[in-house]
Amino acid sequence: MRHTRDLTDQQWKILDLLIPEPARRRDGRGRPRKERRAVLNGILWVLRTGAPCADLPDRYPSYQTCHRRFQQWVQSGVMRGILEALAADLKIQGVIDAEEAFIDGSFAPSKKGSKIGKTKRGTGSKIMAVADRHGLPVAICVESATPHEVKLAINRLVQMVIPDAPQNLIGDNAYDSDKLDSELRQYGIELIAPHHMNRKNTSQGLRRYRRRLEDWTAACVATEFPQVGCSLPTLR
Repeated sequence: MRHTRDLTDQQWKILDLLIPEPARRRDGRGRPRKERRAVLNGILWVLRTGAPCADLPDRYPSYQTCHRRFQQWVQSGVMRGILEALAADLKIQGVIDAEEAFIDGSFAPSKKGSKIGKTKRGTGSKIMAVADRHGLPVAICVESATPHEVKLAINRLVQMVIPDAPQNLIGDNAYDSDKLDSELRQYGIELIAPHHMNRKNTSQGLRRYRRRLEDWTAACVATEFPQVGCSLPTLR
């Protein structure tokens, strides 16, 4: 009996084509492999609940099997292929709109792991994420906490699950960097981020806020004065 939060038959019909059958041993020995659908349901349960793998309910394969298969799918690129295929389908449906994207990072304290670094806040990792205009994640990864978020921004954009780069990238004042601004412009991306309070060079003025202010003003006029048909002036 399928659990209410497990994959439906329609969902599995799509994913079935993206997940290869596990290879059999050449000598034919060993226990039969667990079904891919059951394993994926177990993986999704852990990701959805945030519970330790050892707490995986008995209705799924063992947590060792789910963890091992998850690692295999990540290393072989299967998980990446699933995300890219699903993202492409959502983009065709108009659900994903990454012309305007948001970027942010969060510090997670940790003492063990391959992506651990030291900061003033202690030892840990940095979870970096990029979301589209509607808040849907299009890139996420875990990095060492030592590098500043500015130095990780370009790599996050390169690893987005959709091929199109955003026209505007919005972040908090942690991304107030002239160097990052210059690098993004080479890709045709405009950085929108508030200035640091102690910024010395303020020659850019309202440039980084221009697009957001124009959009906000246009939305207000369209809502409050729909009869106005004139175009708005562009801020310079």
